[in-house]
Amino acid sequence: MCKTGLFWFNNDLRVHDNPALLEASLNCDRLICLFCYDTFWDKPTGFNAKPLGDKRRQFLLESLNDLQHTLEARGQQLIVMKGDPVAIISELLSKYHVNHVYRSYHVGVYENRQWQHLRADFPRVQFDSYWTHSLFQQRQLPFDLTSLPDTFSQFRKIVESLPIDKPVQMPKTLAVPVSELHEDTLPLPTYRNSQDHFTGGEKAAIEHMEAYFSSDYPAQYKLLRNDLDHWSHSTKFSAWLANGSLSVKRLLQQLRQFEKTHTANESTYWIFFELLWREYFQWYAFRYRHKLFRPQGLGKKKITCCFYPERYQKWAHGNTPYPLVNALMKQLNDTGYMSNRGRQIVASCFINELELDWRFGAAYFEQQLIDYDVAANWGNWQYIAGVGADPRGGRHFNIDKQQRQYDPQQTFIQKWKGQVTAPRLDSVDAADWPIMPYKRD
Repeated sequence: MCKTGLFWFNNDLRVHDNPALLEASLNCDRLICLFCYDTFWDKPTGFNAKPLGDKRRQFLLESLNDLQHTLEARGQQLIVMKGDPVAIISELLSKYHVNHVYRSYHVGVYENRQWQHLRADFPRVQFDSYWTHSLFQQRQLPFDLTSLPDTFSQFRKIVESLPIDKPVQMPKTLAVPVSELHEDTLPLPTYRNSQDHFTGGEKAAIEHMEAYFSSDYPAQYKLLRNDLDHWSHSTKFSAWLANGSLSVKRLLQQLRQFEKTHTANESTYWIFFELLWREYFQWYAFRYRHKLFRPQGLGKKKITCCFYPERYQKWAHGNTPYPLVNALMKQLNDTGYMSNRGRQIVASCFINELELDWRFGAAYFEQQLIDYDVAANWGNWQYIAGVGADPRGGRHFNIDKQQRQYDPQQTFIQKWKGQVTAPRLDSVDAADWPIMPYKRD
């Protein structure tokens, strides 16, 4: 009997080091390679933003275009369909008598709910997930997930010396596509290539990685990483890691090669250190699931806060009384990217100076950032808000001090037109805004 499989691409938009795709190809006679463009992504949520903004959508479609060409070179084809993923996959499973469905593990609550729905509807179909988005598999962690360390420092000390699997080698050809499959596929944009901005796709990811590690920048990373604007002063791997165009294990392998052939110093260690931060948030999100989106986060205390629509709009459009915050938000809106230092500054401002519900800020980042990752984004916002993994109970950055330290000549502020045009935060008295109590889930 011919075995037909379906591989559901999600946060693993690559062929290299893709154990899930490898298993699907090895175990199936024919294979449907599918990506579902979820119509939910284009709809505003209760947090005043859409899950997928224009910049991130462009990066995603470029990534899919590149994946399409990579699969074709290995004898496969990518089917991109728009709609409800559960409905799309359900129809394909029935229509083409699919025996087996494969995917990479995803830490998102929404994505796992879809997966469980499909498993319940098709009990005779086998569903398998594989870890491709993290350095470790769950079975490799030296603790039960319910005992995940409360802080990153504790996690790092436990895992940083553990062995990490090498990237898997992928075959030159994959299982053949389903010949009679003629579904309508979403049109994809042409591939753009540039050395000074983000272009989606596995090809661009590997080119950038190889260029970065062919330079001296990795050996200076810790000294340069807080720069607000320079392309080469941070690694810029985050966008490709986020949608899986680049394997984190492949990236680590390249880092170790640089340390072996060039130099191993505090800066190269710091790149690994931040990959461990990313790793911690993956397991943090997988452990706490829906708590990632609660106003009180991991805590039990009922949160009562105000929401000021005018303040939110001024923050989102870079029109606050804080020039550095304005410049950073305009950079984000224009490019879909902001430095890690900048993200901490604007998040702290949103929570502490503007006194807004942190979840609205996190949702705006989800819409705007091309490197959005559910675990890293919501985990970091919880960290700044003091409702997550920060033992200090939140972070409050002095904006004037940050400006003096990272933009003393106001070069960045002038470039991104962050000068204050609305010195008052509110056009009405704050007492006129309603108090919004949030109930626990």
